[in-house]
Amino acid sequence: MTQVDPITVEVIGSALTSIVEEMGEALVRASYSTNIKERRDCSTALFDWRGNTLCQAEHIPMHLGSFIGIIPHIGKRYALEDIKPGDVFIGNDAYEGGATHLPDIVLAEPIFYEDKLVGWAVNTAHHADFADRGHAHIYQEGLRIPPVRLYREGVLQEDIQAMILLNCQVPHERLSDLRAQMSANRLCVERMQALCAKYGADRVLAAGDALQDYAERKMRAGIAAIPDGIYSFTDYFDSNQFPGEMKLSVDITVKGSEMHLAFEAPPQVPAGLNIIYTALLATCYYAVKAVIDPTILPNAGLSRPIIVEAPIGSLLNCKHPAAVDGRIAACQRVADLVQGALAKALPGRVTAAGNGACTGALFTGTRADGSLWVYLETIGGGGGARPQADGLSGIHVHMTNTSNLPVEALELEYPLTLLRYELVNGSGGAGKQRGGMGLRRVYRTEADCRISLEGSRINSRPWGLDGGLSGAGSQYDFGDGRTSFQGTVALKKGQVVEIVTPGGGGYGLPMTRDKADVARDVAEQRITSDFAREVYGYGA
Repeated sequence: MTQVDPITVEVIGSALTSIVEEMGEALVRASYSTNIKERRDCSTALFDWRGNTLCQAEHIPMHLGSFIGIIPHIGKRYALEDIKPGDVFIGNDAYEGGATHLPDIVLAEPIFYEDKLVGWAVNTAHHADFADRGHAHIYQEGLRIPPVRLYREGVLQEDIQAMILLNCQVPHERLSDLRAQMSANRLCVERMQALCAKYGADRVLAAGDALQDYAERKMRAGIAAIPDGIYSFTDYFDSNQFPGEMKLSVDITVKGSEMHLAFEAPPQVPAGLNIIYTALLATCYYAVKAVIDPTILPNAGLSRPIIVEAPIGSLLNCKHPAAVDGRIAACQRVADLVQGALAKALPGRVTAAGNGACTGALFTGTRADGSLWVYLETIGGGGGARPQADGLSGIHVHMTNTSNLPVEALELEYPLTLLRYELVNGSGGAGKQRGGMGLRRVYRTEADCRISLEGSRINSRPWGLDGGLSGAGSQYDFGDGRTSFQGTVALKKGQVVEIVTPGGGGYGLPMTRDKADVARDVAEQRITSDFAREVYGYGA
């Protein structure tokens, strides 16, 4: 086995990080759709030849769920000796294709150096195309693509591409974005081959193994610093796609340098809110890493000491043919669960709950020439207050990390006008440190169209910590008296839609209120935090 000194490992590790970051910038700059070129709803990664994550760019944590699934699914369908230089595999299916929902199309290209497979270039981009559909099961949610060759030894398989584009509502966007994804992977291949030429393939591969081992050691050290025990937390998940609330819970068992996360959840639902197992893994790895040690390298090594389980066929570990399009909403609650439990294990290391939602607005319509248009926006909210500082306002939290679509680009591309875009004063939870504020985004339609909204924290609230109060919840107004909705809503020209996103929870007992005042406020705002009830003896 090739031995590599620590300095060389560090140098090669920095080069790998540089490669995936450059991939990401190339993908954004070369893409066509607003969802990728402006909102940056994409991610890039580099894998070793076995399919283990070497490095993921700091884009969107949710996309790790797609990355860790694609290479194993390719391996099930194709023998290693049949994979050649120039092959490019495309997939998007949550059950057979490696992705976590259908709009995230993944491209994976093997990297060869001197006829030896040394790694995989992988990227995913959210193609905002499969719009205005049902979500009773996955067959309603769009085209399902198992891993198939889009390029065979460098030659485009035009029949595969034509079949995919025929099933898209805005094919010219899809074609241009797929070409951008292809270019990003080609850049990765060239950079990785140059790295192997400089240091030797064996040393690069050995450095990759050493980096994974280092991430494992750091994660184990962080877990070992937590007192052994079982740390539990319960929260509630609500959505406009079903009535009422669902109770979710987790028991985190820490024993030595290992952590076991056991979730309880209701059965999977006939709505696009279910989570496949790889998406659950990605969420747990992110949530644990963020608390234990954010500096741990984002590779496969960090996951080795972490065991995750949830009932098969449940909301948090669904099975075919459950719909999964809006899985990010439930993943946000999983992150809240994990960090709520770890707040008991590591007081002072965890923020109060952030907005806990990925509020999505998907507008669709037809232009004067008969062509379709699709506009997706996921709107941020308040961040949870920190032990020593207020929460950030108007941000994405946890599993989503996209930008907003600037007003200028929005109104240039689509028949919509943005009337208001502002922070919502008072939406952050009170506390010694106040939660961040949510956002208000008000649209006016300039043509008849339709809108699908996905929201959470409508009834439940982002919880506070150490006596801090909850943040405000989501609100919606279609300008016609409706404030509740399900599915797709038809909008007339000139209609106004107002979307308000949740604020973050507060941290610490508000200095201007006594305990009785806080108890009353907690009851009124329906705090669901076990932490607040256990520590202060009051709550819902």
